[in-house]
Amino acid sequence: MGRELTLMAVHAHPDDEVMSTGGIFVKYAAEGIRTVLVTCTNGEQGDGPGGVKPGEPGHDDAAVAEQRLGELRESIGHLGIAHLELLGYRDSGMDGWEGNRHPGAFTNVPVETAAARLAELMERYRPQVVVTYDENGNYGHPDHIQAHRIAVTAAEKTGIPDKLYYTAVPREGIRQMFESMRANGMMPDDFEMPDDFGTPEELITSVVDVSPYVENKLKALKAHASQGDSIAFLRMPQEVQHQVFSREYFIRTTSRVAAPDREDDLFAGLRD
Repeated sequence: MGRELTLMAVHAHPDDEVMSTGGIFVKYAAEGIRTVLVTCTNGEQGDGPGGVKPGEPGHDDAAVAEQRLGELRESIGHLGIAHLELLGYRDSGMDGWEGNRHPGAFTNVPVETAAARLAELMERYRPQVVVTYDENGNYGHPDHIQAHRIAVTAAEKTGIPDKLYYTAVPREGIRQMFESMRANGMMPDDFEMPDDFGTPEELITSVVDVSPYVENKLKALKAHASQGDSIAFLRMPQEVQHQVFSREYFIRTTSRVAAPDREDDLFAGLRD
């Protein structure tokens, strides 16, 4: 008998699990596949009460981390995630923030050190499918880039995952979303999206329909109510929410099994 089908996603912060992988977590859990979320940091550099930012009066790193981890535990209940693993590293903050220089920040942890801990989790759960960010962390966040590095290193070190995927944001789709937000007064008229933002369509190998689980994703996002970014998505009109949340996109970078060039199932080639 083969090992239990298992999906593992490696994310940087509490709330990252929702947007790009929330739907596949619910979908595959409903199909009886074991789901594992690895969250690398505690989210200390997130918003404090009233949206206060790190370094501003009223921002308490420890209190923010406690709140965000509590929100994370509520979120995973909406997404059907069976196992939550916390690496417990310190949130580095956005690129250029003071938090980048903290010696305990995730981005400053030697890759081999953090990857060894992740490798232990891969040995324990033995996931056939692992999902993380691309080499730029999707948009340059230091912790996303570090999560990418340790996931790739751990996958190579253990040789366990049969398939490795990077999350993707389709360039044309995100452009349409911004246009919808501008039309609904949610973005300044003079906002210009960088031409290179998002993933070119030709690089996307896998598109998973998660439209039956949009409500689960919205509930999970609401669980992260302390973070302003989450609230912005929740203010979108319902039709825009459905457009944004109903599909999840991936770049397959490794496959040790035969699978279609274009697929709608991350477990293609792995099912009996």
